Amino acid sequence: MRGFTVVWAGQFISLLGTRMTNFALTIWAWQVTGQATTLAMVQLFYFAPDVLLKPVAGALVDRWNRKLVMILSDLAAGIGTVVIFLLLSADALQVWHLYAISAFMGMFQSFQFPAYSAAVSTMLDKEQYTRASGMLGLADSVSNIFGPAAAGALLVVVGTTGILAFDVISFVVAIAAVLVVSIPQPEPRVVETKKRSLLEDSLFGFRYILARPSLLGLQLVFFFINFSASLCFPLIAPMILSKTGNDTLVLGSVQSAFGVGGLVGGLVLSAWGGPEKRVYGVLFGMMLSSLLGMTMLGLGKAPIVWMLASFMEMFFLPFTNGSNQAIWQSKVPPEMQGRVFAVRAQIAQISAPIAMAITGPLTDRVLTPSMDVGGSLAPVFGWLVGVGPGAGISLLFVFMGAAGFLTGLVGYLLPHIRNVEEIIPDHDQVLAEAEA
Repeated sequence: MRGFTVVWAGQFISLLGTRMTNFALTIWAWQVTGQATTLAMVQLFYFAPDVLLKPVAGALVDRWNRKLVMILSDLAAGIGTVVIFLLLSADALQVWHLYAISAFMGMFQSFQFPAYSAAVSTMLDKEQYTRASGMLGLADSVSNIFGPAAAGALLVVVGTTGILAFDVISFVVAIAAVLVVSIPQPEPRVVETKKRSLLEDSLFGFRYILARPSLLGLQLVFFFINFSASLCFPLIAPMILSKTGNDTLVLGSVQSAFGVGGLVGGLVLSAWGGPEKRVYGVLFGMMLSSLLGMTMLGLGKAPIVWMLASFMEMFFLPFTNGSNQAIWQSKVPPEMQGRVFAVRAQIAQISAPIAMAITGPLTDRVLTPSMDVGGSLAPVFGWLVGVGPGAGISLLFVFMGAAGFLTGLVGYLLPHIRNVEEIIPDHDQVLAEAEA
């Protein structure tokens, strides 16, 4: 746990720098273009290669030294930030640069989740998996609190270039933390008699999950919830800025409220360890997060309501993600986790790039004009979310929040998903029975 804590601390500092950079570049892009499509496309160019390359990345994670892979993924993110820093310093940064650099960083990001998840499995006992996930969620949440607030305050002092410089330093700290910690490689349980091709290893995760319908069903729940969430989350900044006359202080406060909710939820999960039946943490966390978070964000018309909804959205997220991570870490043997976790993430996240490609044009060309004064949808839904700037995005949040709640409810009503922990045995139990 001591070694994991060192790595965790490095990742926390890196996340803080990343959140500050994201906030600063969001403001820059909005001021340059004023379009929701631009912000959604930046996320799309980052997320698409991350998701599409995951099976190959997972296969390589199981073949290579996991410590080295973790360092390379952090190093690539640092290089991308350095390039943005140099372009901005030369007053040459353009929106298409953000697209290209985001795609480069997303390629290497595809290695990070399977590498870090598999490393945790070899560093800790399975009783600590949920707590470790809570700590990772905690780092993400704290960085969400202080990142936007710090960036908003520092923008007028050091500018975007100063924030990017801090981000570069944070990546150096994260890499140094990984370098000083011993990360064990898993011992293979079966002696390989035939050398596997990279294609075979890339497809292994699909075969493993398809052979276990309960695990597949669990990830399909995430497939649908990620689609609804990814339609909305790139639009948080446009919605708040549109409704407040580009008030960056309100936007920073709302984004910090996301972090506070995740912080409190992560602390509760880290101290408690999660529900005994972890799938309940997944499904009920999903339903409550969608209903009390996303739907209320759309219905809200004042900063205090947006902040409260943001808090609730993120408070339940550590229970969903932490419980799901613990289920998979206990069911999948460590030497297979790179390949399986990469495909698992791809199944859950493949819907997100599709949503990100749709949401910008849908907002700018359909929802925004339809919910403007005199728009076709304004008489129907104006009473619910209001009319004018940002109302179209608010309507999308309301409907996607309801869709997310129904997704979690359907998962609970299906026995092969609700009983996944009883249907699929733990990997250490299977090994003990085989040895016996």
